[in-house]
Amino acid sequence: MSSLPFVDEHVVVVEVGAEELWQRLLVRVERSLSRGAGARYARLVRAEPLGVGGPRPLAVGSAFPGFRVARVVPGKELALEGGHRFSAAYSLVFRVDELADGRSRLRAETRAAFPGAAGRVYRLLVISSGGHAFGMRRMLAGYRRP
Repeated sequence: MSSLPFVDEHVVVVEVGAEELWQRLLVRVERSLSRGAGARYARLVRAEPLGVGGPRPLAVGSAFPGFRVARVVPGKELALEGGHRFSAAYSLVFRVDELADGRSRLRAETRAAFPGAAGRVYRLLVISSGGHAFGMRRMLAGYRRP
């Protein structure tokens, strides 16, 4: 996954400790990426995987529309991967950092390969347009709320 081209990284500071943030992440990430608009988008771009499977709470081998869990470092890192018809492969890695005063930081790093003409157009429409960044900032802002 780290060999994929870097797309972006988004960061939010949350007013809870790292352990509470980690629990929020395990519960909310699947919900925010695979329900409603996320599930419709996954079907539209023919994302892989498309179904739900594997262990819960999220662990290596868990899957939901557009993502499978590739790596878990409990309390620290949750790495998701997938692909769709415009991207040969992509990854979304969440990292939780404990901060000094009972707060924590959540970082979300995206990497992806967009081969061919269709991939270049997709990158232009989704990444370069700011749509991906908007969605990521909105998703991360949700972790500020209890």
